[in-house]
Amino acid sequence: MKFPHKSITILSLLFLGTVSCTDLEDKVLDRISAEDLSGISSQIEPSSALAGVYTQLNRFQNQENMYAMQEHPTDEMVGPTRGTDWSDFGTWRRLHQHSWDPLHNQVINSWNELNTGVFRANQTISFAGNDAAGTQIKAEARFLRAFFMFQLIDMYGQVPFREATEDPNSVPRVFTRSEAFDFMVADLEAALQDLNPANGPGRANQDAARAMLAKAYLNKAVYKQDPTSPAGPYAFAAADMNKAIEYTNAIISSGKYQLQPNYFDNFHWENSERSKELIFVIQNTAGSPVATVQNRYYMTSHYRQPLNNGGWNGFTTLADFYNSFEANDTRRGGTPTVAPEMSNQLGMNAGFLVGQQYSIVDGRLFPLQDRGGRPLEFTPDLDLLYSNERQGIRVIKYLIKPIPNPDANNPQQPTAPDFINDPNPGNDYIFLRYADVVLMQAEALLRGGSGGSGTALSLVNQLRTIRGATPLTALDDKALLAERGRELYWEGWRRNDMIRFGTFLQPKGDTKPFESPAHVVVYPIPQRALDTNPNLKQNFGYGS
Repeated sequence: MKFPHKSITILSLLFLGTVSCTDLEDKVLDRISAEDLSGISSQIEPSSALAGVYTQLNRFQNQENMYAMQEHPTDEMVGPTRGTDWSDFGTWRRLHQHSWDPLHNQVINSWNELNTGVFRANQTISFAGNDAAGTQIKAEARFLRAFFMFQLIDMYGQVPFREATEDPNSVPRVFTRSEAFDFMVADLEAALQDLNPANGPGRANQDAARAMLAKAYLNKAVYKQDPTSPAGPYAFAAADMNKAIEYTNAIISSGKYQLQPNYFDNFHWENSERSKELIFVIQNTAGSPVATVQNRYYMTSHYRQPLNNGGWNGFTTLADFYNSFEANDTRRGGTPTVAPEMSNQLGMNAGFLVGQQYSIVDGRLFPLQDRGGRPLEFTPDLDLLYSNERQGIRVIKYLIKPIPNPDANNPQQPTAPDFINDPNPGNDYIFLRYADVVLMQAEALLRGGSGGSGTALSLVNQLRTIRGATPLTALDDKALLAERGRELYWEGWRRNDMIRFGTFLQPKGDTKPFESPAHVVVYPIPQRALDTNPNLKQNFGYGS
């Protein structure tokens, strides 16, 4: 579907003005009444309202906020300070070391963006009619509401909620984590019944609903845990694991998906055409101003990659995480063979970048230098507070499309990267893919479920074999968590996984050499949200 854009600007302003936790002044909220909403809703096309919900998903493509909060506190990402670069008042260090508070900017922004997504979905459901088209719109909006709510449950443990038919000046009630979980599951189950089976990965679809239901049941023990002991131990019920197996079985047995032989085809600039793994994505169109997936390579590549028109020299992975890969594991990348189109034309590899970095000049590899003229060699060692511009292993997962260089004054460089001449690339941004489904079923089986498409070990080895890794002889929680990391690194699921497997609080080497307090498995409620909604209570461990 191409969503009409008429009325979206007005609608977006309305949405922002009615979410109690935004940065707008209270007097803006005071101007909106139930009568105002009724009059506006009669003028808005439901399909335009739905487009506004999909647009909110683009926030996940940024390098900050939700993405940062799901990755920086983990064992696979860190944002070291490099001289005067990337200090940002300690924003990234505090995320990595679990020392945030209710005033942390990422905590505030993510709360606002996720609640905006829920609110937009609520409004869309109220705008849609009961005819066939309206039923489809409601189903997609329910799935999207559940998707945003899943993130709120996972990160904050509370969800403010107000029906679209309620007075927008009323104080939203607040779902507890347990209540929000039940509401989210009901939304996904309802959406599953009505979603169009023909919807592809760029739209809310039945398999995306099944995958999210599987994730919900895998995490149910976490989300139903006593809020005064949020770090567990968790009691995973066999019945919940069987539900996860039921939903993953439906995806696996459909025959629509397969593990992609070339891992990096999943992240190619034509990934929806190449990959058989994609289940739910943001469907980016090259040149569109909302296609911001280039953040994924800007945020990690060096200023000189390639040549002098490169990235931001920011985030890296940790040496221990890199060392968890076997040398032949294709997911590690770092060689020209995994993404030859990019490597052969730009001199830049996909995967983990270690050692001397190159560009292509006059058809030959040209060794790059840093800003001080030293060889641009990425080293595994780093210091969280005092790193130089060469320290840290970089990660390129979404591939950079080479395009003809329009600079006639630089004939030695026949191609240039897409992020110079086309800042909005066409790589579809992945939320859910088939490999995750296979690993979710393996986990459910390992935790006591039954009736899967194989044993937990055979499913993991199916994945490892196609990735070029040695099959395992045994499987336990530690090995499965490590496999999820190797398969899904930098895709936004690591924090969720580490909490569920009980490793989130543990030390992470020199960058976080201490155990974290148990309450940090849930983020604090932003202070302004507490000030404007008396029904919200600060999460356990963060004070009153």
